[in-house]
Amino acid sequence: PGGDKIGRRRLDTHFLGFKSLGADFVHDEERDVYQIRAKQLKGTYMLLDEASVTGTANIIMAAVFAKGTTTIYNAACEPYLQQLCHLLNHMGANISGIASNLITIVGVEQLHGGEHRVLPDMIEVGSFIGMAAMVGDGVRIKNVSLKNLGIIPDAFRRLGVRIKAEGDDLVIPHHSHYQVQSFIDGTIMTLSDAPWPGLTPDLLSVLLVVATQARGTVLIHQKMFESRLFFVDKLIDMGAQIILCDPHRAVVVGQDHRIQLRAGNMTSPDIRAGIALLIAALSARGTSRIANIEQIDRGYQDIEQRLNKLGAKIQRVND
Repeated sequence: PGGDKIGRRRLDTHFLGFKSLGADFVHDEERDVYQIRAKQLKGTYMLLDEASVTGTANIIMAAVFAKGTTTIYNAACEPYLQQLCHLLNHMGANISGIASNLITIVGVEQLHGGEHRVLPDMIEVGSFIGMAAMVGDGVRIKNVSLKNLGIIPDAFRRLGVRIKAEGDDLVIPHHSHYQVQSFIDGTIMTLSDAPWPGLTPDLLSVLLVVATQARGTVLIHQKMFESRLFFVDKLIDMGAQIILCDPHRAVVVGQDHRIQLRAGNMTSPDIRAGIALLIAALSARGTSRIANIEQIDRGYQDIEQRLNKLGAKIQRVND
């Protein structure tokens, strides 16, 4: 699924969830096709093998029409899932435990129409926080739905980024310097991803590139995906001081703007690495070229037009 090259992204949770609801799981070896079949799903208790966001979403939607009560333990509870559940309840579903990892769905016969306002994209908000800290004279990010950002602002604050909340806006001023914090016992700061309400893995790439110009050292620990740090080589080529320990860990030695990154030619392997490389290019000396920008487009609509209005110089070219 998806186009990001970030390692294995297995589908087991989806299939096992449907199977728990009473569906038959069939593998057609001749066509190498997996099929799920059921005339009527039945509510049940299930403990998910992983807190998969889209797996949880699929199981919830299937369970809404299942007969009886379904209980999902170790359910994902990201704001996306909370919004889906609220919308389904507006449409007549009976879902409780929203925002927790224990979701209960009482099956209903039918749904009706409903209205719901979609949340702003918290990953895009976080990306703009990182961009504003590293480049330019400051940015106001409007209508961020602050209560749904979780610990994202605090993760940037751990890198020394100053963030001021004004109503539902975030204001990030110009940063001549920002200094990485240490833990209470004085040990080196570690930023690692975790299922919600932990730090989303989608922002580790942005945090990593922001750390390259901080004052201090930080360990970035990507636990949830196998290949998400492979773009780091491109940053090293640009002059960043990074030690890639293994596919999951990178030590970033911040340069405090003493060494400006160099422009380079690079390819975006996934959405978040793509925006991280774009941030690096905005701060670099010279002209950079980023290929495979379809990855960036998947998560950041009209990104060059929006950034050019803020003073960037980005041109989209067709090879």
